[in-house]
Formats: sequence, structure tokens, C-alpha cells
Amino acid sequence: MLKDQVAIAGIGQTAFGKGLPDTELSLACQAISLALDDAGIAPGTVDGLASFTMEPNREVDVARNVGLGDITFFSQVGYGGGAGCGVVVQAAMAIATGQCQVAVAWRARKRASKASRPWAQVPQRLADHWQWSRPFGLLRPVDEVAMLTRRYMHEFGATRDHLANVALAFRKHANRNPNATMHDKAMTRDDYMAARWISEPLCLFDNCLETDGALAIVLVAAERAPDLAHKPVYVHAGAQGLPRQHQTMINYFNDDPLLGPSWTAASRLWRDADFAPADVKVAQIYDAFSPLIPLSLEGYGFCERGEGAAFTEGGALEWPNGRLPTNTAGGGLSEAYVHGFNLVLEGVRQMRGTSTSQVDGADTCIVTSGEGVPTSALLLRS
Repeated sequence: MLKDQVAIAGIGQTAFGKGLPDTELSLACQAISLALDDAGIAPGTVDGLASFTMEPNREVDVARNVGLGDITFFSQVGYGGGAGCGVVVQAAMAIATGQCQVAVAWRARKRASKASRPWAQVPQRLADHWQWSRPFGLLRPVDEVAMLTRRYMHEFGATRDHLANVALAFRKHANRNPNATMHDKAMTRDDYMAARWISEPLCLFDNCLETDGALAIVLVAAERAPDLAHKPVYVHAGAQGLPRQHQTMINYFNDDPLLGPSWTAASRLWRDADFAPADVKVAQIYDAFSPLIPLSLEGYGFCERGEGAAFTEGGALEWPNGRLPTNTAGGGLSEAYVHGFNLVLEGVRQMRGTSTSQVDGADTCIVTSGEGVPTSALLLRS
């Protein structure tokens, strides 16, 4: 049990864009160096690393180029967007158990390159688990999520207006964030409704951005908090989740395909926490696609089963007056999509009190990773 034993000491991110000139290795090293500078920690003291299995940059290359010390712990977490909180959890566990003293978790991505998207690789389309979905027309993640969305609409009466509530809330947050891709691009409900289809019932604005960039965080033991350059943000609890009979994205073999990995992760997350969903004042919920928000709101206990769509009504996700301001930097839909790792950094900013959509009195924050894939989640505390 982590229970505030580890603190996030520093955060760093590069600029976001599409077709950035830097290599993925350069972006990774820049973000890690910025996070170490933010923490006031020398690179040579880093002895732990955690990254995604889809991270193209090897630990040896990152350590050598950033000038890190002897590495005594390194790990990777799989399933793309499901790994964002998982790498933080594993790095925190390594510190709490004495495997390392200073850990870095990061994600770098050149998303503009088609080579970075597995579903774009024609020779691989029928490999592994894809043999059960690709031949039937589910060629991209958006096609798989569209099918789950139709099921959700049919069972619980969700509408496109509910999906628009998600996209519009996050766009408003991005409009206040100068580092967001959509900072200067306002959107109305009419804009949303007029957008072209990507995979019905999901339109352009239900889909995350395609982003180049990198982000990193630095973790240390909580007892070092008085020496940190910034207000410490504690990892209060963390969990991963892979439900029984799960099939990535499509959930063909589940008794109920709408009971995704968030339900499994949530049962562990709240069991280890000193507070409940009702105590959380701000949320950073994985949003590669807008319908993942109502599904996750239900899975993590912010509302009852089938009530996630209705939860979004009345500006509930918006800053400053929503009952649960969510993705306050813009999220994957409007800030950047780097497999959800930007949600971790925004959670830290909320706990520090430095967000561009700062929630008054925010002292707890939930951060989640991909719904639909084996996932992970964090509870942060100031």
C-alpha cells in the first residue's frame, strides 16, 4: 500500500505539435531534463525508470543522454493509453520498497508519423488479438469504441448531446491553457454537431488529437518533501485493472461489455484510499474518445451504473462551477494526446495550485488511464 509514502517532486513537458522536428529520443530527454530542473534534482541521482512498452526510447539511451546515475530499477507497462498511471504506480512502488531513491516516468511520442500507429501497419492488422476484430471492419480504435458507444446509447439512453458536453467542457479548459493545442480554437455546440463523422456515432470532436511531444515526472520518498523545490504532491493510492475474460477494446467475452477495466482498477484504488469519490474535487479522466468519460465516471464510482451520460449535464465537468471539473488542461481531446500522460501532469498542477483552470480548495485528484484496455489509476493528494 503506497498511502502517501512517495511524492511527485517535478514535472516537465515539451511543446506540443504535429510534425515537430525533434526525434522521439530528443523529446524524451528534453522532458526528463525539464522535470529534473523543476524538482531541483541532479540527473546523476536518478536510479529508477518507468516507461510504456510502446515507448520507442530505450532506458540505456535515455540514461546516457540525460546523464542519469546507476539505474537499479526499471520497468515498462503495456497497453498504450492504459499505462499512464501504471508507470507512476510502479515507480512509486519501487521507491516505497527501496529499489530506488529517485525515479523518472516519461512518455515521448511522434504521433504525426503513421509508423507510430499500430492499426496503420497493414501487415500487422491480422496479428495477435486483432484477428478477432479487424476482419469484421473494426480497423481502428475509434471503430471499436463506436460499437461500445452504440451499446451504451441503446441501454441507457445516452445521446450525442451528452458526448458534446464532454468535448465542449474540455475545449473550454484548453482555451484557458496557453500550452494546449486548442488554446485559441473555441468550439460551439453547433460546431460539434456539424462535424464530420469518423465512425458513427463518433464525430471528429469525439476523437483525441494526434500529438508530437513528451512529458515526464520525478518521484522521491515522501520524507524528502521538506527539501523539494515545489509543494510536494503525494501518491496516495494507485491501482491497475484487468477484468476477467477481457478482450482489448471490444470486450467480446465479457458478460457485460460496458463493465470495462475501470471497474476492476477502482475496486483496488478505493480500497487503499482514506477518502471516497465524493471527496474528490477535481478529476483527470482518460479521454482518447468522449464516451470513455461517462463509462469511467460510472466505473470509478462518481455515479451509478447508467448515469454517466446524465452526469455530464448542467456543466458538471466544467470549471469553475461544475461538481467535478474534469481534464482541466483540455485532456486528450483538446490539450494533447500523448497516451494520457498529460493528465498526470495536470493532476500535479491542480494539487500545486498552478493550473490554468485551478479548482478552489482542490486537495485530492483522481487520474485515470485508458478505458477499454487493461488500465491504471492514481489518487493524488496535496
